[in-house]
Amino acid sequence: MRPRRPEFLASTADLLSVAESIFEEWQEVGAVGHLLARNIDTGEELGFDVDTPVPLASVAKVPLALVVLDQIASGTLDPATPVTIDPATKSVGPTGLAAFRHPVTAAVGDLVHPTLTVSDNASADALFDLVGVDQVDERLREWGCAGIRIRHRMQRMYDCAAGVAGNDFGLALELAIRDDVAGQHSIETLNPAYANVGSATALVELLQRIWLDRISRPEATAELRRVMGFQVFYQRLSSDLRSDSVRVSGKTGSFLYLRHEIGVVTADSGDRVAIAVLTRSHRRASTAHDIDLAIGAAARSAFESLRA
Repeated sequence: MRPRRPEFLASTADLLSVAESIFEEWQEVGAVGHLLARNIDTGEELGFDVDTPVPLASVAKVPLALVVLDQIASGTLDPATPVTIDPATKSVGPTGLAAFRHPVTAAVGDLVHPTLTVSDNASADALFDLVGVDQVDERLREWGCAGIRIRHRMQRMYDCAAGVAGNDFGLALELAIRDDVAGQHSIETLNPAYANVGSATALVELLQRIWLDRISRPEATAELRRVMGFQVFYQRLSSDLRSDSVRVSGKTGSFLYLRHEIGVVTADSGDRVAIAVLTRSHRRASTAHDIDLAIGAAARSAFESLRA
């Protein structure tokens, strides 16, 4: 059964054709989801199913980092404050301090870097513990980011999956796919009612405000832009875009069947396009290079179409 036709959004008929083409290409590789791309200076945009709340996985680390950097910029939080991460209690993950086998102490300001660049869960949860999950969510409310909700630490995703599948993440993937087809969620952090969630619209608007210094403080947004530019994962938005004249500042999010990325594509010409890609697949595979490449192709098509 083919996925339902989504609700398309486009500023012009030509951009609508681009959005429709991207949707069809995603169908061919077995990906479904949500896309919004917007030129942050002209406002022209294209996408589909842009207002659906979606579990964010590690994309949630972007609003977390913004709140931490806002507190640093306001003087509420000292970036030099040392934080010790103990392997016995740290959050799990394959990268950054989450992969360390011995205690490590790092400054708060430095923990932002691995949180964003290598998607380190241990660093992210150390920051969540420092500023508070509720405080991150409340700050987003104060900033008017109504389409994004932060409800839990990163470790909770793994705890909820283990709660229904033990240590068998192949089984957890099967359950996630089965539940998605059935419209239910046995893994709580895949349920939009309980997960960290955001829509493509809300995430693009957040990126636009960060890039235009219309949220938080300029020192905080400048630092967030700088660190997002060092992300080491190039397999999605960057896969068909990165060159000497084009830069991608982004953040991936991956968990079970979720494959996301948000970011801003900037050309030397001055063109700036914010993109949110939120996908899921019903394929029982932890790696899907064709879907990653389809995300990259979508980003390139959107960027080239929205250049002023």
